[in-house]
Amino acid sequence: MSSITLIGTGNMARTIGTLAVAGGNTVEVMGRDQAKADDLAQALGGGATTGKWGAVPAGDIVITALLHDGVVPVVVDYGDALAGKVIVDISNPFNATFDGLAHSEETSIAQEVAKVAPAGAGVVKAFNTIFRNVLANGRPDVFIAGDDAQAKADVAAFIQSLDLRPLDVGGLKMAHWLEGLGVVTVGLAGNGVGHWDFALGVNDFTG
Repeated sequence: MSSITLIGTGNMARTIGTLAVAGGNTVEVMGRDQAKADDLAQALGGGATTGKWGAVPAGDIVITALLHDGVVPVVVDYGDALAGKVIVDISNPFNATFDGLAHSEETSIAQEVAKVAPAGAGVVKAFNTIFRNVLANGRPDVFIAGDDAQAKADVAAFIQSLDLRPLDVGGLKMAHWLEGLGVVTVGLAGNGVGHWDFALGVNDFTG
């Protein structure tokens, strides 16, 4: 099993933390508000602990469960505390109308994280195409992107421990397109599908 640190105390941190504990993983919670971090760790149970904001995370895999505009600044703040860690960005940088991305260039939050991450840290994009309610109650495919093969393998193993299927879409530049896929899911929820209880995935056809 994996050792996980969640940076953030919101709904996605709670959902991923709940699944991680159920999957037998070791979980640590970090938050700017220590009381909220303590409360979340207690709610998760399973021996979940809390760490001090900015300290070296106990987990080998560090999941930044934060709004998109907070991810890069937090990675900068943590600095060398993240050296040698696998950093997983789960954010979606939606624009104000949720029909495009907040950044105009062909980049992604994960790619921007990689620019400021300390030496030896691997960066992986994952979980951003899945609505929280589906992650909590369903068995969606989890698309991942990254340049570090070992980091992706570690994240894939963690995803499998959640009883979910990881699907590798390629290098970290593909994180931009995963963020675009996040926009597509919101468009489908508001239009063709008409609700939030679905996920995009892959069906294999043979014969």
